[in-house]
Amino acid sequence: MSTPKRILIVDDDPEITSALARGLALHGYDTVSEHRTDAALARLRAESMGAAIVDVMIGADSGIDLVRALRAEGIGLPIVMLSALSEVEDRARGLEAGADDYIVKPFSFDELVARLKVQERRARTDAPRRARLDPATRKVIGRTRDVVLTEREFALMLLLANHAGEALTRGRIFDTLWAGEGTSSENVVDVYLGYLRRKLDPAADFGFEIKTLRNRGFMLDGSAPEIAQPHDK
Repeated sequence: MSTPKRILIVDDDPEITSALARGLALHGYDTVSEHRTDAALARLRAESMGAAIVDVMIGADSGIDLVRALRAEGIGLPIVMLSALSEVEDRARGLEAGADDYIVKPFSFDELVARLKVQERRARTDAPRRARLDPATRKVIGRTRDVVLTEREFALMLLLANHAGEALTRGRIFDTLWAGEGTSSENVVDVYLGYLRRKLDPAADFGFEIKTLRNRGFMLDGSAPEIAQPHDK
């Protein structure tokens, strides 16, 4: 049984949020909600979502500013905006900010779901075949979103990518990345593998996963990411 796709609803009206959550659940979606743009931005930086439904006005905050901030950070999940504003200029502002679709209230719930599915299909079609590692920014550029890693996380990610399909023991990883730095325990390897797994979950966003192989070590399994060279743009 497949895991329900998570949809983030960003709206300060609890009645609308509740109605959207109930309706989307009937179509197999799992939903979470945020009532402030700063909380929504923080959640989308930390968690993977199938899509976001964002109201244009969220209390005193601007949903358009939220969309613009998400796109500026390279967060590329599908975004559908909702608004009671129906003028062409209003729709244009939302789309120019980076929204994928714009639906005017009141709307048909069936239409909303249909448009979400269109954006999901488009994201799959437009997704790059392989993820990409950018050493300059320490980003893992995925199919629907990008993740920024710390310096140590990126070093571990690079090591795994350079040995994709090969089991690396805990000791080998430790000797490569931590030996000589005074770190006394190989448990640090498990800690940083945990950090990576959380940031890169679900694996479908990137096309690979980090597997634990009993008595053998750890391996990057799937489509190994490309590694950007200094001259790449």
